[in-house]
Amino acid sequence: MAVLEHVNVTVTDPLATAAWLGDVFGWRIRWQGDAMSGGHTAHVGDDDSYVALYAPAKPTNAPQDSYSTRAGLNHVGVVVDDLTAVEAKVKAAGFHPHNHGDYEPGTRFYFDDQDGVEWEVISYA
Repeated sequence: MAVLEHVNVTVTDPLATAAWLGDVFGWRIRWQGDAMSGGHTAHVGDDDSYVALYAPAKPTNAPQDSYSTRAGLNHVGVVVDDLTAVEAKVKAAGFHPHNHGDYEPGTRFYFDDQDGVEWEVISYA
């Protein structure tokens, strides 16, 4: 058996991203602190898995189209119990859900955050 423990994503402000992830998904900051090259990292999630949010000391370039960039992060998928409730939270956080789908094995929608990271929200209920 294998379980994905975390994914590490570069963002402009780890604590701001951690705040909306907490509001939308009910996650918490598990750890935060100094990171490589003078950057800062926050680990946000639950007891079993998390998203590592890294910001380098120097500002990053504008995001590129991940689907045409080798090793690009295309999206992060998060399973939730109540898709409608989470979509309302996504909207309240200022993001715009798009690409709604209802196909096996569940229903889903996507949204892009302030850093251009695409999130897929899925429900198997």
